Amino acid sequence: MVKPSGQREIVNFIRDKYNLSERKSCLTIGISRRSYRYKSRKNDDELIDALTRLSQEHPGYGFWKLYHKLRDLGYIWNHKRVHRVYVSLKMSIRRRVRKRLPTRIKENISIPLEPDECWSMDFMSDSLYDGRRFRILNIADDYNRELLSMEIDTSICSARVVRVLDHLKQQGRKPKHIRVDNGPEFISKNLQLWAQENKIEIHYIQPGKPT
Repeated sequence: MVKPSGQREIVNFIRDKYNLSERKSCLTIGISRRSYRYKSRKNDDELIDALTRLSQEHPGYGFWKLYHKLRDLGYIWNHKRVHRVYVSLKMSIRRRVRKRLPTRIKENISIPLEPDECWSMDFMSDSLYDGRRFRILNIADDYNRELLSMEIDTSICSARVVRVLDHLKQQGRKPKHIRVDNGPEFISKNLQLWAQENKIEIHYIQPGKPT
């Protein structure tokens, strides 16, 4: 379905191309002459300026966050008008698609018969009295539940995980397998390359099956 603005453009094209009158051109398209002559009295310049300024200050904001920000600043435009201008300015942010994990093979968890046969590695998190969050990387031997390492920091990336494993390797501790979940630090290329270089198998649990 062609919008009225598009119909008016078609009428203008027909008038210029075939030198027809306004009345005949409107009859051909099926639009009334009143609709063809209509000119919006709305001036969106202020709204465009406000939206553009807010989107530059908050590049990660989507439509509703920008709309509520405008309301907080005292503007009274309704959401339909703001959305129309938002779409016309092509400000829509692409929705992040969650990365699809590969199918994990279900494996029965068994107790190793000797040390350093299989380790388990996982994160825990907590917060300080002032609200700051911190993470704890725990590495344990499944044979006797020995805690091999406990790394604590406000942020622990995949490169940090590899450094901790390298430190354990320098101490003479190296497993045959490491069991982890599907967290971003564990499915990263850094850990996978390190495991290949050291001939260690990474066993991933099924998504949503922490036990």
